[in-house]
Amino acid sequence: MELLLQFALLALGFVLLGKGADWFVEGAAGIATRFGIPQLVVGLTIVAMGTSAPEAAVSIAAAIKGSADITIGNIVGSNIMNILIILGLAAVITPLAVARSTVRVELPFVIGITGLLLYQGMDGTISLADGMVLCLAFAVYLIYLYTMAVKNKVDDDLQEYGYSLQRCLLATAGGLAVIIAGSNLTVNAASAIAAYAGLSERFIGLTIVALGTSLPELFTSVTAARRGNADIAIGNIVGSNIFNILFVVGLSALIIDIPFAAAFQFDTYVAIGTAALLWLCVLPKYRLNRWCGALMLACYAVYLWRIL
Repeated sequence: MELLLQFALLALGFVLLGKGADWFVEGAAGIATRFGIPQLVVGLTIVAMGTSAPEAAVSIAAAIKGSADITIGNIVGSNIMNILIILGLAAVITPLAVARSTVRVELPFVIGITGLLLYQGMDGTISLADGMVLCLAFAVYLIYLYTMAVKNKVDDDLQEYGYSLQRCLLATAGGLAVIIAGSNLTVNAASAIAAYAGLSERFIGLTIVALGTSLPELFTSVTAARRGNADIAIGNIVGSNIFNILFVVGLSALIIDIPFAAAFQFDTYVAIGTAALLWLCVLPKYRLNRWCGALMLACYAVYLWRIL
């Protein structure tokens, strides 16, 4: 009976995530249009940080509770899943145009900071000093986003949007609240189901918890792709991966030293490889095609088989 209840809660979590993502994308796109902010910037900031809130909450709580494998596994697993599963699915649904700044700056940056995380974890710990470096890099990233927003800002008079600013803000805030509630419900139910199966903490962190905390990105990006907001779909994932490493791991390391098990070195190499694969796929034509999405999904199937 308890197991059936957890499956019911899991299904309810999916429903909340789907509806919340719908409101959130609608509100974020409306705010971008009304204020003349490029959708890419909104995707890299508001949407990325909002949908990464579950990763932050779960990872920081896990670090404080001493569940280091969930902290690192959640972040690395989420970043792998964000690219291979979420962008893979979004691209299979509809090919995605990719902004030049994403190809030239943000994707190489993701590859670089993932390599930095691997280097920091080589000694078995993400220390306070490591956390400070990550937070400093995050500050630099925010400055870059601010500069890009100022440079790309367009004339407000040229922008029209059917909904009022108040409605857009309410949709964004309400959607985010529903997303977080649905994600928490989903993670708790999935973890309980995994516990029944006797799975390891590392596997739970890399798959079940990573999937649960990545569900906001999944629903938000797929919804954005279906609505034609490609910059939000791509920017959401790239921004989330940056946010996960620099802010979530960085802040967690400022609170407490985070053990980095040797087994996670393989997973971090995979995270670097997935970011590089995405970069190579979009580099020629600044477009993520359906065959690339199918390749990403196949790569995740191989990775999942490897860690089982």
